[in-house]
Amino acid sequence: MDSDTTPELWTIDAAAEYLGIQKGSARGLLSRRGVKRVDSIQHPDSGRDIARFRADEVRAVAADRRPGRRTDRA
Repeated sequence: MDSDTTPELWTIDAAAEYLGIQKGSARGLLSRRGVKRVDSIQHPDSGRDIARFRADEVRAVAADRRPGRRTDRA
């Protein structure tokens, strides 16, 4: 039995891929839904901070999204 209780963490790249949207859109969506970053890691090449989010919260946002597309365009 696995006793590891560490939550699975996703970068914005992984979250955006799972949600099927671009990174900027994923950042906005997660922010609007109140999903907070857990921590950040350093990018191996650039050294920039990369935010990480709990995968279960990203999955919950994806499950709660309304399917469909804009209806104001013909």
